[in-house]
Amino acid sequence: MINFEEELKNFKPSLEVEEAEQAIYSHELTDMTDVLQEMIHEMKRGM
Repeated sequence: MINFEEELKNFKPSLEVEEAEQAIYSHELTDMTDVLQEMIHEMKRGM
């Protein structure tokens, strides 16, 4: 029978997952709030 507690103690994430996390978190991504703020800023500059 599998001892899940023992298996969890021995678990080590693969390097690919860690590398993917670093790549994702290191990029500054633009979300809709950033886009809307930039549009409002541009509209106010044009007035």
